[in-house]
Amino acid sequence: MKRGLVLSAALALAAPAAAQSLNARLAGDLVPTHDPVIAREGDTYYVFGTGLDSRSSTDLVHWQAGPKLIEHLPDWATKLIPGAQGAWAPDISRVDGRWRLYYSVSTFGSNRSAIGLATSPTLDPRAPGYGWRDEGLVLQSTPASDYNAIDPNFVIDAEGRHWLTFGSFWSGIKLVRLNSATGKPLDPAAAPIGIARRPAPAGAPAPIEAPFILRHGGWYWLFASYDYCCKGANSTYYTVVSRAKAITGPYLGKDGSAMLQGGGTIFLRADLTEKQRFRGPGHPGFLHDKDGADYVVYHAYDRENKGAPTLRIAPIRWGADGWPVAED
Repeated sequence: MKRGLVLSAALALAAPAAAQSLNARLAGDLVPTHDPVIAREGDTYYVFGTGLDSRSSTDLVHWQAGPKLIEHLPDWATKLIPGAQGAWAPDISRVDGRWRLYYSVSTFGSNRSAIGLATSPTLDPRAPGYGWRDEGLVLQSTPASDYNAIDPNFVIDAEGRHWLTFGSFWSGIKLVRLNSATGKPLDPAAAPIGIARRPAPAGAPAPIEAPFILRHGGWYWLFASYDYCCKGANSTYYTVVSRAKAITGPYLGKDGSAMLQGGGTIFLRADLTEKQRFRGPGHPGFLHDKDGADYVVYHAYDRENKGAPTLRIAPIRWGADGWPVAED
């Protein structure tokens, strides 16, 4: 028996150490990162977040802080949203030779909000021609609206049509068709299409936000974050996923639960044990890399660093059932 124990111990010592996850290897300027999106241009990866902060990396592991994309809100935004201090929750896409940066302008807890657009020929601040051109207002919400015009995400459907999904609390996640030339609503008078919500009693909060739609395997996949961010290590944020054959829905979880009824399938959630370091994982963005690999970028709150919002990145594995799994 003792000989068997010795042999087992020797084999354990000789076995290669398990490879660390990408999240475990992340290093450099990771804090503060909130509401991130990710893109690649050439050999460089870029992450942009609330405040329009930027970070870059050549290996997805070592990150370096860069300049803000826009130092000051344009005049139209400060006039439209009194009290706004900066831009939130950006989205980044390459369209017709320029990068489109959609961003949110609001104040906390209000749906007097707006989504703006800026464009640049490159993401590299050192490249000739770099600079973000203000393209103005895309859409807005007011206290009379039943939705909140923040958290934009741009998507092109299988027919080549352009769309913007957005929304936070109120009546949930919305979708609008865009003019492909301008990046703004095709019909400004058309009511946004509801694709996800969390029903709640009148006057009660309905925490859902941060939509992102991607296409994979003949499906549209809708991700959204439930519950509460922005409370440091006490944040209860988690992210769900659903899918639909049409971009307008209906979006259903793996169990058939409808996103319009607060359903979906859990995609990112902190372990509920007190030993879990990173809390409230949410507000995901996605990258389909040049080598075919898929990644999700998100923020989570570090219990070992005073609850600081921290950059997190995980490869995505598409399971045998066709559903995405974050290899966190």
